[in-house]
Amino acid sequence: MVETEAEARAWLNERHGDAVNRLEVLVGALRDENEKQNLVSRPSLDGVWQRHIVDSAQLLHVSRGTIPPGAWLDLGSGAGFPGLVIAALEPQRPVTLVDSRRLRTEWLARAAALMGLSNVEVMLSRVEDLADRQWQVISARAFAPLDRLLDVAARFSTPETLWLLPKGAKAQHELDALGAEWNRVFHVEQSLTDPAAGIILGHLHGRAETMRVGKAAKRKRGSGR
Repeated sequence: MVETEAEARAWLNERHGDAVNRLEVLVGALRDENEKQNLVSRPSLDGVWQRHIVDSAQLLHVSRGTIPPGAWLDLGSGAGFPGLVIAALEPQRPVTLVDSRRLRTEWLARAAALMGLSNVEVMLSRVEDLADRQWQVISARAFAPLDRLLDVAARFSTPETLWLLPKGAKAQHELDALGAEWNRVFHVEQSLTDPAAGIILGHLHGRAETMRVGKAAKRKRGSGR
């Protein structure tokens, strides 16, 4: 468990030492911008490396190193967590940050430029209005309840897409409440930065009813009827 700023910095230096300078730029810019708009709570800035930076960076490790290569979609990016941190840690990976608030997207674009990141695309849009496209990884931190998130974002996913969803203390509850509507292989992993928090991760295969209809159609075609 990473519980202090010193432990957070040590964790990052051990695993992502080459990205620490970029993250220093992000932290400095975040402190300045937070005076102009409320990106994160003021108290959380006292533990920014633990509560925001490592809390985001852990997504690259929580799935035991099985993060698929390719484009990453971060929904409701807000202050840039986890999207900007992921982009800083993996500057060769295309990362798309989506937010519906203009001030937030302007901040995200400025921060990416200050960090020297050329792999970031910032989109001002409601998720519902995004064009259909598939991504290899989808993340969302405190964006929407799980059932609502899947309703609006499942179309961006394939069965190979990895979902990484920091959900705080309600992670298991949200997963249990999802019921049988979705055909998925999801589970909850313990957060590295908060003993009460969990991260939902796994793969989505579509709505259960759609899957049943598709299988029935295949059986019908196979019978020659």
